[in-house]
Amino acid sequence: MPADPPSSPALRASDAERDQVIELLRVAVADGRLDPVEFDERLDAALAARTIDALAPLVTDLVAVPGSAGALALPFAGTPAAELLTIKERHGSVRRDGRWTLPHRLALRTAWCDVMLDLTNAVRSAPELVIELRVSGGNVELILAPGMVVDANELSVRHSSVAISRDAGDNTPETLRVRLAGRMRHGRLDTRWQAPRR
Repeated sequence: MPADPPSSPALRASDAERDQVIELLRVAVADGRLDPVEFDERLDAALAARTIDALAPLVTDLVAVPGSAGALALPFAGTPAAELLTIKERHGSVRRDGRWTLPHRLALRTAWCDVMLDLTNAVRSAPELVIELRVSGGNVELILAPGMVVDANELSVRHSSVAISRDAGDNTPETLRVRLAGRMRHGRLDTRWQAPRR
């Protein structure tokens, strides 16, 4: 009788994947989906997890089925996001919208351009998106979905107009933090919120 074929080894979890689970647990305890005791138990398990199979059960009751409203679906192995996406343009225009995968970090290197980044239908791969700006002239518009918050504390501006509110103002639980860093000179940056298109 032939032996059963060996099963595939369990896929090892990365630090980034553990951090992503921990952030989802923090959001869940903040919005009342987990009590503090459950949070502590799951946090300990997440920190000790060595494989994706050990991490996944910690959040399966907290993430949404793809296509439904609710919590952020967790894109574990099989749908890795790029660590860094760099957008370079001079004297032109840049537009990203529709269903595109957000990297962990987005470097925006533009001069005298109009840039529109629509995140409302983007596939989120982590609890935070860092946008590193090196922008000289032109306009940058961020279109965000409810639940996304903006942190611009690391952004340096000179001779520029910046209009940023922290969130949509509708008390939606945080699903994505957009951290702006770098510098903008002689430009304009605006944010606005709108519901994702179905």
